[in-house]
Amino acid sequence: MIVRSRESVVRVGPRREERERAVESRTTDPLDPLDLKLLQALQLDGRAAYSRLAEVLGVSDQTVARRYRRLRTTAGLRVLGMTDESRLGRQSWVVRLRCTPDAAEQLAAALARRPDTSYIGLFSGGTELMCAMKPRSSQERDELLFDRLPRTPRVISVSAHCLLHSFYGGPLGWLNKLRALDPEEEAALTPSPVGTSSDPVTLDAADEALLAVLRRDGRTPLTELQKSTGQTESAVKRRLDRLRACGVLYFDVQNDYAPLGHTTDAMLWLTVAPSALDRVGRALAGHPEVGFAAAVTGQANIVAAVLCRDTGALYTYLSERIGGLDGVQAVETVLTLRQIKQLSYEPAR
Repeated sequence: MIVRSRESVVRVGPRREERERAVESRTTDPLDPLDLKLLQALQLDGRAAYSRLAEVLGVSDQTVARRYRRLRTTAGLRVLGMTDESRLGRQSWVVRLRCTPDAAEQLAAALARRPDTSYIGLFSGGTELMCAMKPRSSQERDELLFDRLPRTPRVISVSAHCLLHSFYGGPLGWLNKLRALDPEEEAALTPSPVGTSSDPVTLDAADEALLAVLRRDGRTPLTELQKSTGQTESAVKRRLDRLRACGVLYFDVQNDYAPLGHTTDAMLWLTVAPSALDRVGRALAGHPEVGFAAAVTGQANIVAAVLCRDTGALYTYLSERIGGLDGVQAVETVLTLRQIKQLSYEPAR
């Protein structure tokens, strides 16, 4: 049950806190129902204060803070500020690279260090890399796709696919599909809808400085954002609100999936009849297994990232859910052997 006021959370007092600590000390599974609720809550609003999360989840502030810290260790939890490139009038790409096995990890690490890449994975026995790329300009795009990558030693081929339309992804992360929160809790944490203007948003230097800090830690406090950007706290808050309201800034959650009981993730490249493209894409967006789906250029015109419990569950998903979609003419399934970069690159982990 949702606790409606902060005062009611404060009144839980030490006895409730002691009971909650006792429950946690008996927990053997690193992710219990409260952990799952917190993960989904952060996917909905990554900057929600501990007090707000505690109010909605019906626990104490201290419990939320402690669970957050624990999830950073047990589930690799990170909340990061991301930009929706389409709101800035920029293109996003998915790039597939085939290379010799001895070059794959070194190339993946080099790409992961670039600020314009994300979701880099090793596939196909270590002979294929796949990465999402968000170049800030056509010049940066061409430099990477036409110059650096083709000239990289031991790279056999480069295939670049422009994202034409997103069906699921960005602020709509896979954690939204956990269904850990009840409808009332979910509604309480869901931010207001973003604006629908089709005109590209222009960022100034102060916006860029703010976004750069949030890309490293989306929950950076206002006081630290003030120091890092040289702006007043009120100015930082206004910019945050404006960037979120127009859809440029959203907060995404980076986490490990094994603690959630999902060990098999794959990329699906679907060839779909043009007349069925939108219908199939919308259907994929509703599948619990799908964390990302978009229409792209190329012979395979939809790409989707799926997460399953194991290979048996992936087989069932392909044969029953994908196989049942009218308009799907072919599917290429590529298992992720190792994820090098999710949203941020942390080589020490």
